[in-house]
Order: sequence, then structure tokens, then C-alpha cells
Amino acid sequence: MKILITGGAGFIGSAVIRHIISNTADSVVNVDKLTYAGNLESLSDIEKNDRYSFEQVDICNRVELDRIFTTHQPDVVMHLAAESHVDRSIDGPAEFIETNIVGTYTLLEATREYWNKLEQTKKSAFRFHHISTDEVYGDLKGPEDLFTETTPYAPSSPYSASKASSDHLVRAWQRTYGLPTLITNCSNNYGPYHFPEKLIPLVILNALEGKPLPVYGNGMQVRDWLYVEDHARALYKVVSDGVVGETYNIGGHNEKANIEVVKTICTLLEELVPNKPDGIESYQSLITYVKDRPGHDIRYAIDASKIEKELDWTPTETFESGLRNTVIWYLNNKQWWSRVLDGSYSRERLGEQKEDHFNKGDI
Repeated sequence: MKILITGGAGFIGSAVIRHIISNTADSVVNVDKLTYAGNLESLSDIEKNDRYSFEQVDICNRVELDRIFTTHQPDVVMHLAAESHVDRSIDGPAEFIETNIVGTYTLLEATREYWNKLEQTKKSAFRFHHISTDEVYGDLKGPEDLFTETTPYAPSSPYSASKASSDHLVRAWQRTYGLPTLITNCSNNYGPYHFPEKLIPLVILNALEGKPLPVYGNGMQVRDWLYVEDHARALYKVVSDGVVGETYNIGGHNEKANIEVVKTICTLLEELVPNKPDGIESYQSLITYVKDRPGHDIRYAIDASKIEKELDWTPTETFESGLRNTVIWYLNNKQWWSRVLDGSYSRERLGEQKEDHFNKGDI
């Protein structure tokens, strides 16, 4: 297959591209606007592969999307491009509406025009895979409740509301126009190449520098953690074998309270980096409770039994093994994250000035 991936320079998108290029014979066209969270250095291992190509394009730009479809003639679209940081959506929702809703609409229309012109065999085999989040479901009430593919939508933040809107658009284009779509909703991802505004990399890097480890409220918000490479395998499985019109929830079976995640990272660092910054008695002493986020959901948890039964996918990493892998990766890849922290990864590309992305994590 030739797979067009939007948002391929982002955290999950780059993991999907690395997986496809490294483990299949398929080719990839990476379409990414390269906002602050897009980092082509996450693709350095495969960027020279002759099955990989890159287009720096905003998905809201219909003219450029039409050109890309005409030039590359993809067999599949995997749509990951999105603004995804909840705190940023609260501070400035406009970009989330533009990218996540208008961008998805524009991509759907460009895809539909291209798909309608395909000869019948290619048209029948074509797929549009929309990658979404479990946050569209809102907040679970009971301690044993799980999100299923039929859980009603009840988004709490501008981010999750914009993703819920894009999910509805994708379903409408399938129902109204017959566009062969699939949707996946995933739990919290973590792993290598994660942008340091998110909880796990933020805690790792702050701890190494002896900085406070910010935790919202009492830290008892529960999330289901999914190792990003497991997610990449699942997404490829869905786009290859999933049933058109279906939704698949993807989770890691790892429900942890945020404070437990932070303390586990601290314990790992005590083992792996016992020489702490000057004046720091223990990594856990850096934990700092901060004012809770407005509208903060308390608990997310995914029932991933559908994808397990129907597509034979299960995560390979436990939370313990995945988190250890992640901490070790950050310890061994200072060049990657230091260029993110000092802004050089983007200044060299866009002439941007360093921005302060790292005041608090998406926790």
C-alpha cells in the first residue's frame, strides 16, 4: 500500500511511520504542517528510505491537499494531524477548532473527490482511517466502568469537543457519501519521542534537572496508559484488516492514577540515576501539587475487547516495562530532547524563537 499519513511528524504519527517503514513493504507520504509539536528529527532513522516522502502542508489547505492526492495517488489515508494539548485548548481554543474540525472537513472533502475518481478496484480497497481519543467520551462515573465503542460522547474540554466533532464528521461522510472510513479511539499514549509538555516526559526531564514535578489537584485522576509502539501496531492492524464503518477502542489495560505514574518515574530514576541534582534528597521530594485544571476529567478507562477479539491485537508492553523503556530512552537520547527544550529543533526549520512549552504537563 501507499499510505498518506497526516501529522506524521508528531508523537504518534512518527511512531506509525517508523513501524510501517521498518516492518512492512508499504510506502508512506507524511503530510505535516510542522507546528511546534512536529519534529522531523523523530523520523531521522527512516527519512532517507526510498519508501518515505514528506510534504509540509496544512490540512486546511485544500489546493495543496488536491495536489498531494494527484501526485502521490495513495491507497489509504491515516489521519492523525491534530492539536492535542488540553491546557492549550483551554487557553486558546481557536487553533483546535481550525485544525481538528475545519482541517478534518477539508481532508475529508479532498479525499472524497480523489476517491470518487478511482477505478473500481482501487475505490473498493481504499480506506480513510481517522485516529481519535478516548477523551471524547468524557468522564467515567463508576470505578468499574469502561469506555466501549458505543459509549455516548460527552467531551469536557475544547480539545475533546473538537475531536468529538471530527469523529462525527467522519461518520457522516461514511453514512452520507459512502466514503470507506474507520475510527479508532485510544487511551493516553507514552513512549519515546514524546513532546516534553506531556506528563511522563515532563516529569522525567524536570526530575533530572531538579525542577518541580507539577501534579494537578490531588493527582488521583486515572488514565489508561498505552505504549506508543503498541498503538502503532494497532493502527496498522485496523487500517489493514478493520471493517469499514466500524470503530475500535485501543487501550493498554494499564489504569493508573497520575500521582502513581509520577511516583513510579521517581522510583525508576532513583535506580537508574542515583546521582541526583545538588540539594535534592529524593526525586519524590520534587512533587508539587498545583491548582487543578478547569473541567478536569477524573477517570478514563478503555474496553479494548473488540479489537482484541476481531483483529487479534493485544498490547505487548505492561505499564512497568513500557515506562522503564521510556525512561531509559530519555536517558539515552539527550540530543533529541535537549534540542526540543532549547527550541533549536524548530528555529533551524522555521526561524522561530524559543517558546515556553513546558510550564506544566498535560496531566
